Amino acid sequence: MELMRVYQNNLNMKLKREVGVLGLSANIVNIIIGGGIFVLPAIVAASLGASSIIAYLFCGFVMLLVMACFAELGSVYTGSGGSYNYIESSFGKFPGFLTSILIVLASFTGDAAVANAAVDILSTFLPVFKNFWVHFFFFILLFFGFGYINIIGLKKGVGFVKIITLFKLAPLLLIIVFGFTEVEVSNLYWETIPGPAKIGEMSLILFFAFVGAEKGLSLSGEVIHPKKTIPKAILLSIVAILIIYILIQLISQGVLGNTLANYDKNPLAEVANTVFGPIGFTIITFGAALSMIGSLSGKILSMPRVIFAAAKDNVIPIKKLGKVHKKYRTPYLAILLYTCLGFVFALAGGFKELAIISSASTLLIYLGISLATIKLKIQKLKNSSDGFKVPGGYSIPIASSVSIVWLLSKLSQDKIIMFSGVLIVLSLLFFTIKLLSKK
Repeated sequence: MELMRVYQNNLNMKLKREVGVLGLSANIVNIIIGGGIFVLPAIVAASLGASSIIAYLFCGFVMLLVMACFAELGSVYTGSGGSYNYIESSFGKFPGFLTSILIVLASFTGDAAVANAAVDILSTFLPVFKNFWVHFFFFILLFFGFGYINIIGLKKGVGFVKIITLFKLAPLLLIIVFGFTEVEVSNLYWETIPGPAKIGEMSLILFFAFVGAEKGLSLSGEVIHPKKTIPKAILLSIVAILIIYILIQLISQGVLGNTLANYDKNPLAEVANTVFGPIGFTIITFGAALSMIGSLSGKILSMPRVIFAAAKDNVIPIKKLGKVHKKYRTPYLAILLYTCLGFVFALAGGFKELAIISSASTLLIYLGISLATIKLKIQKLKNSSDGFKVPGGYSIPIASSVSIVWLLSKLSQDKIIMFSGVLIVLSLLFFTIKLLSKK
């Protein structure tokens, strides 16, 4: 995983292998399940209705393919374990540079999306959150508050994340355990079978709820019998997430029926309102908001250190981002930059739009990973014989690449133009800096 890549390199030789299948699986599940699932059931249902599970199954299928590629690359490039290193090692510094930028872009747009989702959820209980200025000051509190906490000390940031993590799964488990009592089977009948275009469009935004599984592999240096444990953990965690997500979608659809699409701000709270009454609505609303805020705090804790490490390694050509605060010994400029970007994007866009940008950025990285796996197989590296190999030869990385390209083709024209522009600007920046450095 790309987080703290430099530090991981230094630690790999000292780590004790004691993480088993269940431990690694739990880590992956914990990382993946964030804010998206609390709002996406209504968005997906608006287009696909009761057949929404098709999109979930497709996203899960793509993630299994991608994670298999990560597992093979990670078994060869053991010194890092991150997207940036895998792609740079396979294709060179320029693709590595683009990957590092896309990692940061996917992260802060994802954070901005989650912040908007939190505001939307709170607005269903506290209408004052519909006001723009309340948005404004709430986002300041979130981004710069967490930024400040992480500047004054990493320990304080980690402590807050640990506390919040305890509440992450509680709202989802409550709905899964008790929601079946109010399910109407007639609400689950498929009226029509959606076409590929609709499935692709919804899968693109739904993918936001699946990204991040590769971060769980950051523990690979501490895994017992990694050749056997890692593929088992990948399969188990993705299947577990699929089951949780599909149950949430089925219960939401079964309880609310065709009205599910009307509750796009806070669908699970509406389900809880039907199952538990007003107290359920309140618990799920604040539980979901707390889970999202916790997810946001974790990202603001970790991702600025990606920027810091990239600046220290001259991957990002802004040396000041590699500076450490004299008093607190934290990467304060990287933290400030990251929080500012998250804040600006949170104000500029809504959940759906930002989630699509984040998903598309991640999919571009995953495409690079899939292509790197193909290249690895072609090259038949000497040290690859001792690592994990994706079964089926080229079939899985090729299927992964094709699936990702198909998903990206469902981007709207303005998003395609935007990403093309970003990649062109970054390319010009990279080669300009390279040219100037030779003079």
